[in-house]
Amino acid sequence: MPPLDLLLHPAALALLGLVIGSFLNVVVHRMPLLLERQWWADVAGQLADRDGYRRIFGADAPAGLAQAGGTLEKSLGALQPLGIARPGSRCPSCGHRIRWYENIPVLSWLALKGRCSACKTPIGARYPLVEVATALLFAAVGWKLGAQPATLLWCGVVAVLLALALIDWDTTVLPDAMTLPLLWAGLVAAAAGWLPGLDAVGAITGAAVGYLSLWSVYWLFKLTTGKEGMGYGDFKLLGALGAWLGWQAVLPIVLFASVLGAVVGIGMKLGGSLREGRFVPFGPFLAGGGVGVLLVGLPQVLAWMGWA
Repeated sequence: MPPLDLLLHPAALALLGLVIGSFLNVVVHRMPLLLERQWWADVAGQLADRDGYRRIFGADAPAGLAQAGGTLEKSLGALQPLGIARPGSRCPSCGHRIRWYENIPVLSWLALKGRCSACKTPIGARYPLVEVATALLFAAVGWKLGAQPATLLWCGVVAVLLALALIDWDTTVLPDAMTLPLLWAGLVAAAAGWLPGLDAVGAITGAAVGYLSLWSVYWLFKLTTGKEGMGYGDFKLLGALGAWLGWQAVLPIVLFASVLGAVVGIGMKLGGSLREGRFVPFGPFLAGGGVGVLLVGLPQVLAWMGWA
């Protein structure tokens, strides 16, 4: 078997997916924390901006406002530095540093019986499930696309989509730090000829159609009802999917996402897990729609819809 076929075999990609899935767990946990730290830093800067206060309110800022901003800034400065890769993972309950052999995908969770080795606090089953899901998705991409360099690109796309789906589900936020690089990467990949059947013009058109379609729905809904039906992150995510899959994939993705979201939302409502006034984020279903179109194949999806 040629080396490329061996490296990009679905089984090999599944092993890679386990490792990447372990990293995605870290991203899903830390990215929202990093965003919140940045938001509080922005608040601290705004509180200390006397000139800005005067421009907006036409009066001098209250005496304690700048002091509050300074206090907040000091509190942020006292926090332990945090990034995606550093510091090393620790148990949130007791602070036990996770050793390398306690961080082997799936196997460590099973060996530890789903508990911290130090304090025995339960470790959520979502951690190994994310690792397994990433492995299955990578294997599915390898099976669908075969042993070609583009397969690795699409594995990266699927990994980002999974992380975005989980972050949005947890926080109803789709970070620009992930959606925008995903969009630009799709445009670059198409321009470089790395996406068979999609050139730069097709990717740009797909990005524009994806973004503007949900942007238009957002403003129509807001002007009609006075409420916001979705966030700007959804526009950017669909724009990114359009950049990778082309403009023809945009409507199938939205239709799939809408049906899946409705089914999940109704199920949660009937099960009592969706509280009054809460909503189900749309991002996870957009991500699911994109992965579905990729794995089924756009020509087959269009044929099902009678557009082929």
